[in-house]
Amino acid sequence: MSAPVVCVHTAVLSVSPSTGTWRLFVALLGTTDPWPEHMFATAVLPTLTARTAALARLGFEPVTDGAWEWSEDGSSPDRPVELLASVKVRERTGGAA
Repeated sequence: MSAPVVCVHTAVLSVSPSTGTWRLFVALLGTTDPWPEHMFATAVLPTLTARTAALARLGFEPVTDGAWEWSEDGSSPDRPVELLASVKVRERTGGAA
């Protein structure tokens, strides 16, 4: 019997340019489905616990040994650098929390 296929996606945490608050979305490449998204109601960086809970509400969880990777987007030299974070995720067993 073969093991079930696990689809791995990337979850991205960034600051919304329109609101200044943090948003978390899961990039579902290769589909026309809307990407699951959670808006945090704060400009303060969400804690690891808050990010994990938001992913669970969206029906995802970090992969085993999944760690958040942080990077800067400085594509515009006249604007402040934007902080981005990403983590590899899979669908939660049992779906959304």
